[in-house]
Amino acid sequence: MKIIKLLLMTLSILMVCSAQAKTWRVGVALANFDLNFVSILRSRMISELQVLKMDSQFSDAKGDVALQVQQVDDFINQGVDAIILNPVDTQGVRPMMEAAKRASIPLIFVNRKPEVKLEGAMAYVGSDSALSGKMQMEALAKKMNYRGNVAIIMGALSNEEARERTRAVEEVIAQHKEMKVIEKQSAKWQRNEAVDVVAGWLLNGRPIDGIAANNDEMAIGAIMALNQASNKHVLVAGIDGTPDGLQFIKNGEMAVTVFQDAQGQATGAVKVTKALLEKQKTEPYNWVPYETVTQENYARFTRLNQK
Repeated sequence: MKIIKLLLMTLSILMVCSAQAKTWRVGVALANFDLNFVSILRSRMISELQVLKMDSQFSDAKGDVALQVQQVDDFINQGVDAIILNPVDTQGVRPMMEAAKRASIPLIFVNRKPEVKLEGAMAYVGSDSALSGKMQMEALAKKMNYRGNVAIIMGALSNEEARERTRAVEEVIAQHKEMKVIEKQSAKWQRNEAVDVVAGWLLNGRPIDGIAANNDEMAIGAIMALNQASNKHVLVAGIDGTPDGLQFIKNGEMAVTVFQDAQGQATGAVKVTKALLEKQKTEPYNWVPYETVTQENYARFTRLNQK
């Protein structure tokens, strides 16, 4: 009898040790490696996954929602324990949510909030898109003395970020009688596309006093187009607080940006993933705050959002 008890205790200890020694495998599906902020997010997640001793595999959807759906299916077929998803299209996430649910795999959204209700083992880690647009335009409006014409450069319209940031910018402008939106066009988050958009506006002779871009990359593209036209009077605002964006703030070429904490989002997503895998209680929405950045305080952010 003592021998049986001893064997049972040994088996129990071995099972506990085995459970503790399990290495979780995480599939990370990102929208586009080429996007500056997504690239920073990726680097931070790699570091955090290594710190928590979790194996990972990353996929690049290259801005193609159909490809991303296939990549998520591939992760599931490979037997990953959880999936972190930075969606290409925040409205087109339902197929991936359903696939993860069928496979009983936790699904954690990062940076881009899905426009579908979360259910079961799902969570979002990121920031409130509308708030960044509000903060951006309030700071830009102040620098414009609450008067003048504003042009808005939007990100990809398939993203909740682009629509919500733009809506918030327009709401702030509507509060000031001497301000109005005179142009609004998408540059799909890309610097080069923003150069073309703004060059077209300038060629048409539109009297622009301020430009609110949905991210730093497009704000930089706007500045490049303005420099090419030797136009120095237009104030430009971005969002993200990327290293390039902060350099333009430092040089006085970008009036304001809104710092989006890539480190906070990346580490938060990995920690929430680990918590869901370990059946711990988590919140469905995990908010990471923004901060307004100007030439007066940019130095505080220069070591953050680095790759």
